[in-house]
Amino acid sequence: MAKENGESGDGSWKKHVDDIKKIFDFKEVLGTGAFSEVVMAQEKVTEKMVAIKCIPKKALKGKETSIENEIAVLRRIKHENIVALEDIYESSNYLYLIMQLVSGGELFDRIVEKGFYTEMDASRLIRQVLDAVNYLHSMGIVHRDLKPENLLYFSPDDESKIMISDFGLSKMEGTGDVMATACGTPGYVAPEVLAQKPYSKAVDCWSIGVIAYILLCGYPPFYDENDSKLFEQILKADYEFDAPYWDDISDSAKDFISHLMEKNPEMRFTCDQALQHPWIAGDTALCKNIHESVSRQMRKNFAKSKWRVSVTRHTLKATSAVARAAVSPASLLSVVPARPRPSTVTVIHTGTK
Repeated sequence: MAKENGESGDGSWKKHVDDIKKIFDFKEVLGTGAFSEVVMAQEKVTEKMVAIKCIPKKALKGKETSIENEIAVLRRIKHENIVALEDIYESSNYLYLIMQLVSGGELFDRIVEKGFYTEMDASRLIRQVLDAVNYLHSMGIVHRDLKPENLLYFSPDDESKIMISDFGLSKMEGTGDVMATACGTPGYVAPEVLAQKPYSKAVDCWSIGVIAYILLCGYPPFYDENDSKLFEQILKADYEFDAPYWDDISDSAKDFISHLMEKNPEMRFTCDQALQHPWIAGDTALCKNIHESVSRQMRKNFAKSKWRVSVTRHTLKATSAVARAAVSPASLLSVVPARPRPSTVTVIHTGTK
C-alpha cells in the first residue's frame, strides 16, 4: 500500500506502492506505446475514474532526472482545457502517472461525425486552444507537439470543452538550455525547428495556425510523400488557400491563419495577439455549414499512412544535412493510442542540447 505520508522513502512527491491494483481497479487498455501503457482505472475508495500511464522503470534507466523534471512541469499545470496530472505512484518496477480521464474522443473524429459544422465552431475550438497555450506560455512552458491528435473532447456532450494532452515533449523556457532540439510531428512543426535554429514558444503558435487551417478545409497546408520536399515546403512557409476549398471561408479566417503561419517567428502572432483577432474575439467567423467539404477532405487526407502511422524512432533530413535521430527522455511520457497516429519525430541538432 502507499505510505501514509503520501511520499516515497526518498522524500520525493512520488507515492510508493507495492501493488497499484490495491488502490485502483484496472479496466480496459486505452493505448500502448514503445515505453508505456495507458489503462482506464477506478480508484477503489472514491470510485473516481482515471487514466493511468504505466511506465516500466527499466525504460527510464539513465533518464530519471529528465523524467522527474518533466513531471515537475506537469504538476504545475492547472487549466480547464489541459488534461491534468492528478497523482504519481511508484513501485519497485513501475512509475504510474494518474491522469485526468477524458472520454469525448479526438477532435477530427467528432467533426467528421457532426452533421453541421461552421467557421464559428472552428473559431470556438481554436479559442480554447489559444487560452490553454497562452496559459502555458505565461508559465514559461512550450508544448512543442501541438497537433489534432493531442486535442481531445472532455466528454461526449455536444458542448464539451476541448482538452490539450500529451506533454511528453514540453519544455520550460529559461532553464539555461537553448531550445534547438528538432522535435514534434512532421507537418505541424515550425520552419525554425526544421532549420535547426534556436527557437521559442512561437513554435506553438505556428502549430495552432496549422490546426486552424485544417479545421477550415480538412487537409494539411503542407504535404508530400517525400520528407525532404515536405520540409522544403515548411521551411519556405509555402502554403495556399486553394480554390474551391477556401472559396466559402472568410477573409478574416485567412488573415488569422496567415498571422500564425508566419515564417518569421519575430513577426508571428503570439497567443495573446491571436486571442484579440476579430476571427476569435469578434464576429467575423461565418456561420455557413462547411461540414460536407471539410469532413470529406478529413476522411481522404487523414486516412493516409503518412499521417496516421506512429513512429517512435526515425531518421530524416531536416535541410541538406542528415541529422542523427534520437528519442527525447521526455518522449517516454508520450502515449501512442491503440489506433495508428502521425509520426512523432525527435531529431537532435548536432552539437547542441
